[in-house]
Amino acid sequence: MRNSASRGPKMSNSLPNSLPMTLRMYRRLASGLVPLAPALIKRRLKQGKEDPARVGERRGLSRDVRPHGPLVWIHGASVGEVLAAAALIERLRELNLRILLTSGTVTSAAVVAKRFPPDVIHQYVPYDSPRYVARFLDHWKPSLALFIESDLWPNLILAGATRRVPMVLINGRMSPRSFPRWRRMHGTISALLSRFDICLAQSNTDAERFAALGSRDVLTTGNLKLDVPAPPADPAKLERLMAMTRGRPIIVAASTHPGEEEMLVAAHRSLAGFFPQLLTVIVPRHPDRGPSLGGLITASGLKPALRSREELPTATTDVYVADTIGELGLFYRLSPIVFMGGSLIRHGGQNPIEAIKLGAAIIHGPHVFNFADVYEALDGNGGARQAETQELLVKQLGQLLADPAVRAKMQRAGAGVVEQLGGALDRTMSALEPYLMQLRIEMGAANA
Repeated sequence: MRNSASRGPKMSNSLPNSLPMTLRMYRRLASGLVPLAPALIKRRLKQGKEDPARVGERRGLSRDVRPHGPLVWIHGASVGEVLAAAALIERLRELNLRILLTSGTVTSAAVVAKRFPPDVIHQYVPYDSPRYVARFLDHWKPSLALFIESDLWPNLILAGATRRVPMVLINGRMSPRSFPRWRRMHGTISALLSRFDICLAQSNTDAERFAALGSRDVLTTGNLKLDVPAPPADPAKLERLMAMTRGRPIIVAASTHPGEEEMLVAAHRSLAGFFPQLLTVIVPRHPDRGPSLGGLITASGLKPALRSREELPTATTDVYVADTIGELGLFYRLSPIVFMGGSLIRHGGQNPIEAIKLGAAIIHGPHVFNFADVYEALDGNGGARQAETQELLVKQLGQLLADPAVRAKMQRAGAGVVEQLGGALDRTMSALEPYLMQLRIEMGAANA
């Protein structure tokens, strides 16, 4: 797709009369449901999906004060999108720009608190009601809005365009499942995508899909998740874990989902006959599932330990459930063999880049469409292996446990692929330069 980075930012505009019927109905419905918001919040609080101290943010209210000067607003759905923006946020901070980061999950908020600098302001994205969105935008008055991947809330986008906030879709991804659905609703998605000044897509395929759906200017910049730094680890905690597991063969299963843990527990039982001291570490994508996983493991005849209970793996622990937030960096450093979850079921796979940057050989299932280009390159160059069945999962893990030379070869190949595919951060910054230049001019005028 052609490069539009050399042109200056365009002024977004909103044409309410031109909105398709679907969006006009959506806006009326969203307005009409406002009285039901307390009931929705109450239910989500019971489910652990909201922070009771911050529910006001869902209604566009905030206790935080907007900082002086230009403010870059970055929005991502959850943990993966927030982490994808980490290096970009650091670059923007180096330009002395203030950052407002929004997301929609309690888990992502905890990750921001743990891994991001304190001057990055985190807010929960407001519910997509015109009233709540207006409160949010009136309070924060963002100078530039960057939406990550594909979390497209209609009222948020339309209100931003009405206020003439320059909006850019970054790290854009349009999955094979979403594309045909949106194509059947072309008028709706086109009315939203056309509000963005430019769309920075992860791949040429994504770029073609966004252009077909109505994006105005599309540029392929690559996947920011390939440029994420390796996750940190507390040295004292890592040393303690290594002391407790020294000498044991270890497999880490990262970001697992329901339906996968059963297969991993069965794989452990099969492999333990050949590797009697084997320890499997399961890091569930949703940590609150830890107790139920403990029950599953116990029912299978194995002995679990749960990190959320401050338990450490002992010599008799078979499966360690790492049901905490923000500690993947610990476990990637604990083992050179990592199974990436979300891939044995039709979830679409999880990001393998952080594990590879910490020296892992990757095993994954067949369902990796969320990172299709990455896994295709990894598999094709020997940096990862696919296991379509339970039998193949056991075979692939067993070979890596038994053969250090095979592991080392995969580790080198994976690192090479990640290095080759990187560079999205620089390309994204280059595409954003006209907008950042405008913000620097505003900063200079404010400081004069």
